[in-house]
Amino acid sequence: MQSFKIISSILVLSSSILFSQNYKTSSTAKAGKEFPKIDNDRKAQFRVYFPVANSVILEGGDGMQNLKTTTNKDKDGFWNVSTLPLEIGFHYYWFNVDGKRTNDPSTKLYFGYGQPTSGIEVPSGEDFFFEKNVKHGKIVDDSLNSEITKGKRNFKVYLPPSYGLKKFPVLYLYHGTGEDITGWEKQGYIRNILDNLFAEKKAEEMIVVMDYGVALDPEQEKLADDHPRTVLSTKNLDRIVIQELIPYIDKKYKTDNRKAIAGLSRGSYQAMFIGADHPELFSAIGSFSPVIYEGTESQPFKELPIDKLFKSKQKPFFFMGIGEKEGQRFFEYNNILGNSLNQNKYTFIQYRSSGTYHEWLTWRRCLYEFTQKIFR
Repeated sequence: MQSFKIISSILVLSSSILFSQNYKTSSTAKAGKEFPKIDNDRKAQFRVYFPVANSVILEGGDGMQNLKTTTNKDKDGFWNVSTLPLEIGFHYYWFNVDGKRTNDPSTKLYFGYGQPTSGIEVPSGEDFFFEKNVKHGKIVDDSLNSEITKGKRNFKVYLPPSYGLKKFPVLYLYHGTGEDITGWEKQGYIRNILDNLFAEKKAEEMIVVMDYGVALDPEQEKLADDHPRTVLSTKNLDRIVIQELIPYIDKKYKTDNRKAIAGLSRGSYQAMFIGADHPELFSAIGSFSPVIYEGTESQPFKELPIDKLFKSKQKPFFFMGIGEKEGQRFFEYNNILGNSLNQNKYTFIQYRSSGTYHEWLTWRRCLYEFTQKIFR
């Protein structure tokens, strides 16, 4: 995930903001809470109670950059914040209250930026990730004890509506930096996306394993949290998937022999690493908002075994997706990969998510497109 940028704030000292009747409560608000609100023009309003605070500033991550706000404190101790139009999609946010990062007490919390964080959904007009009146799959919690990392590893498993009637292919799916195994379930709405696709016969029913994207033993956990550590973690993850996770899933669940792997941001690197390292095992690789770690100008794939993919007799389907408004570095990674695939005459599909940043609407759309093209 990209590091957050502080949203600029204008403190209004006069009368309180007049909130429009056209605003509707955000889908991320807690039950019974009125705020935050969003109108049809994607302007947002927040109302938070910090009676003794001297300064309350709205801050956030991707998709909420350089956003101007109007802020005032009323006589009852509530801070009222009104914004210019937000970008579509799901955005993490919080308040800087006298220098201390503080979540919005009115919203549900989502694990992002390494901790529970407030989130707001800015509607795009799409409903592919809404819950509909269709047959539903379910998500179960599971775990295994890893000899590689010397500890318990938790993961989530989506089981399709027809689970129990036959065997199914498996998609292994990874989240991004600062997130955990709850991401695809909560922010990603994976159950709704797949339930709807299966009901419309647009994709083949599958099991999805949402694995944890950090794989370090107790001593490795002490290393500095940098790119070399991420590469080390990914190499451990490669071993875990092949030696521990796949055997566990195949033994416990009703699986056939088809497998695919995908991930977002850091998870895209992990999916590409594991998929390229074992092209005979995975029939498809999905890279959502591609990231490449520890590459150099002369060796961009120094720590990514992409050559094994090019040299393999097996040619897994390769999918790359990116948000139209993502940062320059993600487009650079995207271009490096695309150029290399083209130079090696490796067929792939490139998807671009219209109007989105490095955030969950981009990745929901990527999952929606990717799952329609695999296991066919």
